[in-house]
Amino acid sequence: MANTKSAEKRIRQNEENRDRNRGHRSKMRTAIKKLRTAVEGGDAKTAQALLIPTLGLIDVTAKKKVIHTNTASRYKSRLTRAVSGLQA
Repeated sequence: MANTKSAEKRIRQNEENRDRNRGHRSKMRTAIKKLRTAVEGGDAKTAQALLIPTLGLIDVTAKKKVIHTNTASRYKSRLTRAVSGLQA
């Protein structure tokens, strides 16, 4: 249990931040899953349409420090390669 006012405030802030981060991470993961489903289904047109918004969402999530920047780069690289492989 928190002993000071500042510790109580820190607990409240941590809860708010955790909820906010969970929302951003969930949105990002959903977008990635949709894109991967399109790639696995061989639907190049849908995959291409989903790629740019998904990459933007990954960038936003990394900018908010919800995920590490290297993790974001890895996701973006792998998704872009997957979509490019469909078209070739």
